[in-house]
Amino acid sequence: MKRVLIIAALAASNGVAMAAPVSYEIDPSHTYPSFEADHMGISFWRGKFNRTTGTLLMDKVEGTGSVEVSIYMNSVDSGLAAMNDKARSAAFFDTGKYPKAMYKGRLEGFIEGAPTRVSGELTLHGVTRPVELKIDRFKCIPHPMYKRELCGADASAVFQRDDFGLAAGKDYGFDMEVNLRIQMEAIQGGLGPWGKPGNQF
Repeated sequence: MKRVLIIAALAASNGVAMAAPVSYEIDPSHTYPSFEADHMGISFWRGKFNRTTGTLLMDKVEGTGSVEVSIYMNSVDSGLAAMNDKARSAAFFDTGKYPKAMYKGRLEGFIEGAPTRVSGELTLHGVTRPVELKIDRFKCIPHPMYKRELCGADASAVFQRDDFGLAAGKDYGFDMEVNLRIQMEAIQGGLGPWGKPGNQF
């Protein structure tokens, strides 16, 4: 302990900033994973998930961090009630058996304090496989109401849904490729009362 304090004192006296990871809570009101999937090669189905939770841990100085996002599969929303019911059924997501999907990964490729990709794993339908996210946009600003840092990102990935046991329609010529996008905002230190649905826009 004494050695750590000495090192910290020396670093401070030499003007060296000691990096520390910062924790952010994902804002479910501004985080909506969405997907695009083929329908027999003639059109696309698009949808999103309306309920997510998670955390972001980031050290901009060291260029390290991690992210963990839980997606509640019962919140799937394609804009069509019958399609949503089918997606929740045992024939597809089987949300009674697999209520959550989860993505866990490491932030990588930092440029000027911002990550450019996430190397991680997606757990979906009871199957866990590597999925790398490309971060198309990442930015942090002071939140005007919280007075704390707010970070936002838009990330994308492509995966084969039959790799996760979601092969419905494959025999009819459906392309198994799925385009995934994760739109995310996270607030430093947690949401507090403003994080309740309807309290912010």
